[in-house]
Amino acid sequence: MNNKKSYIPIKVLISYLVLAALFVGVSWFLYSENRGFSETESKAAKENNKILKVSNLLSNIYKTESLARITIQSDSEKDFKNYISKTDSLKVEIDSLKLLVTTQYQITLLDSVKLLLSKKTNNIKELKSIKNKSNDEAALKKAINDLTKMESSLRKLQLEDFIRHPEELGNYQRNVLKKYVAYLNENIPDDSTNTLSKKESDSIITVSKTLLNAVKNATLKKKYTLNFEENKLLQNELLISDQLRKVLSIIETEIIRNTTRNYLEKERSLKRNNQIVTIAAILGLFSTLFFLILILNDFSKTQSYKKQLEEANSTTKKLLRNREQLISTVSHDLKTPLNTIVGYTELLGNSELTKKQLYFAKNIKGSSEYITKLIQDLLDFTQIEAGKITIEKLPFSLYDVINEVAKSIQSVYEQKPIHLSIDIEEVFQNKIIGDPFRLRQIVTNIIGNAFKFTSEGFIRIEVKANIENHFITIKIEDSGIGIQEDKQQLIFEEFTQANKNIEKIYGGTGLGLTISKKMVEILGGKLSLKSVYGKGSIFEIQLPLLFDSSPSSASKNPVIDHSSNKLTAVVVDDDINLLNLTTEILHQNNFKVLSFSNALAALEALENNPFDFIITDIQMPEIDGFLFLKKLKESTIINFDKKPVIAMTGRTDLEREIYIKAGFADVIRKPYSPKILLEIIDSILNNNESHTSTNHAIEQGEDSTKKYSLTSLKLFLSNEEGALKELLLPFITSTKENLVVLEDGISEKDILKVRETAHRMGPMFKQIEAHEIVQILSDLELKESSFEELGVKFKILKTAIVSLFLLLEKELN
Repeated sequence: MNNKKSYIPIKVLISYLVLAALFVGVSWFLYSENRGFSETESKAAKENNKILKVSNLLSNIYKTESLARITIQSDSEKDFKNYISKTDSLKVEIDSLKLLVTTQYQITLLDSVKLLLSKKTNNIKELKSIKNKSNDEAALKKAINDLTKMESSLRKLQLEDFIRHPEELGNYQRNVLKKYVAYLNENIPDDSTNTLSKKESDSIITVSKTLLNAVKNATLKKKYTLNFEENKLLQNELLISDQLRKVLSIIETEIIRNTTRNYLEKERSLKRNNQIVTIAAILGLFSTLFFLILILNDFSKTQSYKKQLEEANSTTKKLLRNREQLISTVSHDLKTPLNTIVGYTELLGNSELTKKQLYFAKNIKGSSEYITKLIQDLLDFTQIEAGKITIEKLPFSLYDVINEVAKSIQSVYEQKPIHLSIDIEEVFQNKIIGDPFRLRQIVTNIIGNAFKFTSEGFIRIEVKANIENHFITIKIEDSGIGIQEDKQQLIFEEFTQANKNIEKIYGGTGLGLTISKKMVEILGGKLSLKSVYGKGSIFEIQLPLLFDSSPSSASKNPVIDHSSNKLTAVVVDDDINLLNLTTEILHQNNFKVLSFSNALAALEALENNPFDFIITDIQMPEIDGFLFLKKLKESTIINFDKKPVIAMTGRTDLEREIYIKAGFADVIRKPYSPKILLEIIDSILNNNESHTSTNHAIEQGEDSTKKYSLTSLKLFLSNEEGALKELLLPFITSTKENLVVLEDGISEKDILKVRETAHRMGPMFKQIEAHEIVQILSDLELKESSFEELGVKFKILKTAIVSLFLLLEKELN
């Protein structure tokens, strides 16, 4: 596959940036245009408001002119007051309109309208005054007529005798008439003294008429003058009205022009908005299409690269599987002859040899052990990389593990002047819960490195507990060669050492610290390093802390005394060797035992035999432990009466709660010790809470380089000589028979037969801690493999068992 970078993320980013820039730009333009459009709309609304007000003003002016004409014609004070009120309203409207107009010219025009209205009001007042003066002539005519009527009788006269409504006369006419009436009254005698002659009366009347006629003539002259002034005022009235209409028309025209301009500007703004949106849409479409084509092109290439990567990944996984299989096969193939070499070297070393021959044998043994360690490291590293490491949670003594490992390694380097100090807090006299086998691997690697790279000085081991934070700190300090600062993290990488000369001088594979670090992390802790080049190093291990809550036993192998009231135990196990072991330990502790190699035989026998408790294997042919318990409960013949049934199994995939829920009293994990077996029985029979509810498997703390351990097996046996041999010889015989059955199952391609046989063989090998063989049997029982792979594993298994039996036979002899 070509090593090309994928630019899809960059192109997607650029496309988003371009579209974002386009969006921002268009948004800004649209915002600007919309703001202008809103301003134009606001202006148009104001202009519309002005037009409406001007129209109302014109309408009211026309109404006012009508009132003015009515006022002039009627000469009524009420009409005049209405006109004045309307004129004041017009002025208020003009003032409100002035607040809306924007130019000084319009304001000046409106001020001129107010001025013309004021002039018009004054003009109407003058017309009204002239109208009153014109009425004086009519009053004089009437006075003369009334005087004529009075010629027949003279008496005291009054102003009303000459005119009905004298208050309507002008001041001048009224004053003249008053003087005349007074004159008449002075010269008219009383009725009792009516001494005026007709001649005198006629003379008075004649004189009066003459005076009145003179007044009339003067009034006529004044009338002509008033008519002239009235016509002039009417012309002025028409002129003022015309000027008002012209001014308002100018204002209206200007407002309409502004409104039209605003509408045009609004249309132009809308048009620009449409153009911007259209252009933006086109640009956005082309940009999207452009980048879509680029991205699709890259996506097509990426899919091609992905397919190539998947093929390469598949090939890599296949190569890794092949590597794992190769390492496993080669390692097992190497370990078998190595075990033979080591075994015969030990036998050779025990024979009579010359010093030279002993030297050769020692070198052979040392080289074999080195290769064995390398193979074991490779296997551990492969299992870690494949994620196949299983972690146990067992109660064990951290104090014992640290001391045993440190003292064992010290004995190997006893020729070096190194002072070893071990400081373990007293709290670790109690057992903790964890994986003793993995912890032993870790501290063995680190303490071994400390001794290896320290020529003289000290090695200090400190173990402390942080109870509050629930973790253990194991500090291993040495005064060795130290590690350069830039190489301190490098040493945790696989097949890597601090420098090129380390391997030549000190040896080693470069896997120990890698395995230790990964193993610590799998256990939920961390491994750290502090080192000064030339002065020494400090490795610090931190692991989760969980103390074992079970009560400590008074003795290593407690014995329960039931001699006064012997209890009957039923033991069911298809593995005859483990069946014999369990039976033997129960016999030693005064139990009566009924043992069966299959569940069906046990069910038949229990119909006629009473019992107190049952111990049954789980994985058995035909009837397994769960079905066996179910049949016990359902049986109407067996006197079960809810007697305790203890499960015994090598399975690790089921939690204790599953067994309890099924009806078992407790579960014991294989391999197990007599102590654990007896403690569980005692806790159940005495209704005590089980103290090993997490796991009942025995501690497995043997060195990984050792192929087996008979320590736990010996706990089952009495101290009689030959007891171990009596137990192992049938085991060896049955194993050889099972190997034949297993080989037949593979050749016949009967997978069920292979799995049942592998399961049947496994428990006893677990009991003697033959971990390599147990792992192969577990693979044969549980893993999905082809029959070709099963054949390869069978060959490795057979070789490992033959090698183990050579060692066992040596120990028995």
